[in-house]
Amino acid sequence: MTLDIVIVAHHQRPEAAHLTALACEWAMSHGGVVWLPSADAEALGRSDLASDRAPGQAGLALSLGGDGTILRTFDLLDGAPVPVLGVNLGTLGYLTEVEPPAMLASLDRFLGGEYRIEDRMMLEASVERAAPVERAASVERAGAVDAIVGPATSRRWRALNEAVIEKQESGHTVRLALSIDGAPFTTYSADGLIVATPTGSTAYSLSARGPVVSPTQRAMLLTPVSPHMLFDRSLVLGPDEDVLVEVRGHRRADLAIDGRRVASLAQGDTVRCRSAATEARFVRFGERRFHQILKAKFGLTDR
Repeated sequence: MTLDIVIVAHHQRPEAAHLTALACEWAMSHGGVVWLPSADAEALGRSDLASDRAPGQAGLALSLGGDGTILRTFDLLDGAPVPVLGVNLGTLGYLTEVEPPAMLASLDRFLGGEYRIEDRMMLEASVERAAPVERAASVERAGAVDAIVGPATSRRWRALNEAVIEKQESGHTVRLALSIDGAPFTTYSADGLIVATPTGSTAYSLSARGPVVSPTQRAMLLTPVSPHMLFDRSLVLGPDEDVLVEVRGHRRADLAIDGRRVASLAQGDTVRCRSAATEARFVRFGERRFHQILKAKFGLTDR
C-alpha cells in the first residue's frame, strides 16, 4: 500500500519545515508521495513540493500546527472525506492527535491500519442577500461601501467550530432576529450570535459562557455574545433543526466562519445554519477521553 499525503503547515512554526522534511523521507521510503498547497510550500521554502492538486485527492492530510491549522486543513479539503492526522505544534491542541516526536511512528501505524476514524459534525452556513433596493438603502444609511449590492446572491461555507454573526461597529450592538425551523424565536440585541458545533463548544462559544459538549455528539449550540437583554442563555438544538438569523436595523454585521471573516451583512440579509452533509474525519490512535483532555487543558484538579 502506498500513501499520498498532503501537508498543511503553520507558516510561522520553524519546526513545521523540519517535520515536513521528515514526512517526505518517510513517504519516499514507503513509495508514497507528499505535496503541499502552494501557499504552504512558499512559506516553508519548499517550492519543490508545491502542487495545484486538490487536497481532497490525498489519502491522508497531515496537519502540522495547532487547532487553527486543523481548521484550515478541513477548509482546504472542502468536504472531501480525507482523514486528518494532527501533529500539535501549538498550545491547547484540542483537535490534534500526536506530538512531534510521535509523528513518524503514527504514520507507520496509519499505513498499517492501526488507527480508527472519529467523525465529527460540521455546520453548513449560507448567506441570502436582501432584495437589491432594500439592501442598497441599508448600505447607504450605514455609510458603508459594499460590492454586493446588485442581484441577491447566495454563498455557502462549512465550519468545524462555528459560524459567528457579529457587530462591525465598536461600542454598538447589532440586532439579530432568530428563527428556528421557520418559527420566529426572538431578536437578540447583542455583540453577536455564535452557532457552534459540539467541537466548537470549547472555542469561542466557551469564552461566551456557552455549554461544553462532548465533540462526538451531534447538536447545534446557539450562544449570544454580550447580550443586552434579559434572555442571555445558550440554546442546544438538534442536528436536524434549521437556524435562520436575519440582520435587523441599519447596523451592519460580519459573518465569520471558524475565525475567518467571509461576508459583510446589511439589513435584511440572512444567515442560514444547518448540519453539513459531510463530516470531519480525524485519525485517532487508542481511546480518547474528551473529559480528561478538558481537565488537562484547564488544569483541573481532583478534590
